[in-house]
Amino acid sequence: MIDLPITADHIRATLTAYLNEHPEEKPDLTLVLDLLDSGADLTIRSEFRGHATAGAILAGPDGRILHIHHLSLDKWLLPGGHLESVDNTLVEAALRELTEETGIPADAVTTVDHRPVHIDVHPIPANDAKDEPAHQHIDFRFLFRTTTGIGQLQTEEVTGAAWHEADAISDQALGQRIAQALH
Repeated sequence: MIDLPITADHIRATLTAYLNEHPEEKPDLTLVLDLLDSGADLTIRSEFRGHATAGAILAGPDGRILHIHHLSLDKWLLPGGHLESVDNTLVEAALRELTEETGIPADAVTTVDHRPVHIDVHPIPANDAKDEPAHQHIDFRFLFRTTTGIGQLQTEEVTGAAWHEADAISDQALGQRIAQALH
C-alpha cells in the first residue's frame, strides 16, 4: 500500500466546507461521513465500500464543457479518476487527471475555485479484468477554465473527447452550479 499525501483530514475538511455551503446534500453524503468516522482510508482504491476520486469540469471559452468517452465504461463522462501518490490535494488530483486524459497542459487551465463545485457518490460496476468488485466512487468535482483545445488523448482510458453544452449535463444540480460559477 502506498501512503498518499492526501489525508482523511484533507478529505474531511473538503467535505465539511462543501456541506457548509450545500447543507441540503448531507443526506446524500452520509456514506462518506460514516466511512470517515469508521476510520476507512478513502484514498486507496481497495476500499470498496467507497473511495475518493477527483473529477474535473472544464469549461471552454464559449462555456461548453469538455466530456471524454471512457474506454472501459463505454460512456461519455467528465474527466477524472483515482488519487495517486503525486497528488497533494483533491484539486491537484482533478487537474492531473484532466491533463493526463485530455492532453491539455496544466498551464493552459485555470482553477475556478479550490473547493469542489460538486461531490457525487456513484456506483462502479465490477471489473473482472482488474479483479475489482462493484464499489462506490466518491467523486470530488472541481471547476476549471481553459482557452485551449484538446491535446493528445490518453488512449489507454479515453477513446474520444468533445465539447458539449452545459445543459447536456444530466445532473441538474451540477449543471446549475456550473452555470452560476461561470457567470
